Amino acid sequence: MLTKKQLELLKFIDARVRRDGVPPSFDEMKEALNLRSKSGIHRLITALEERGFIRRLAHRARALEIIKLPDALDRPSGFTPRLIVGDKTDPPANALPIESINAIELPMVGRIAAGVPIEAISDAQHSVTVPGDMLSGSGNHYALEVKGDSMIDAGINDGDVVVIREGTTANNGDIVVALVEDHEATLKRFRRKGSAIALEAANPAYETRLFRDDQVKVQGRLVGLIRTY
Repeated sequence: MLTKKQLELLKFIDARVRRDGVPPSFDEMKEALNLRSKSGIHRLITALEERGFIRRLAHRARALEIIKLPDALDRPSGFTPRLIVGDKTDPPANALPIESINAIELPMVGRIAAGVPIEAISDAQHSVTVPGDMLSGSGNHYALEVKGDSMIDAGINDGDVVVIREGTTANNGDIVVALVEDHEATLKRFRRKGSAIALEAANPAYETRLFRDDQVKVQGRLVGLIRTY
């Protein structure tokens, strides 16, 4: 059973694909559903994916595969799923060849909460390839998958992969991986206020959390972000 908004979005995507041959952009979906932010569209697409109506393809911009349609969508008989790719086949004129990008593999060391802290960073599970120029300065880097929406106003959505430069210090305003009381890891904006540490969300639905400075350990600073649609 789909909600009204989920059905409305699926119907809009289906209509645009039949008309234009490509799916609408996130901005177009946001305007069509009269939502205030693209994070709402992200949640609706995730819900449709979880319910088996669509599938997102990794490493392709605006690429969706329609798996099935509900009975509420009036389509001709004989409908078969087809791949919908919104990006062009030909690369942009100024695109660099893949072999010249200096791609680097980083360990993917688990999930990080952009919301209520969920778990400490785990051991490396697999690796992710990033452009070399994404890495900031020397030192070790690692990647984490973001869970939650507390940093959406900083452009960090649920499901994004963040690239972190390992370190134990941060400046006020940096977005950091913070280990709280040695067992909860979270992604937040760092502020030092006297002897206290404030971990600020970038979503008004979440409150700033204050800790003694001995309760928070900085484990790295955000230097890059990877997103798939």
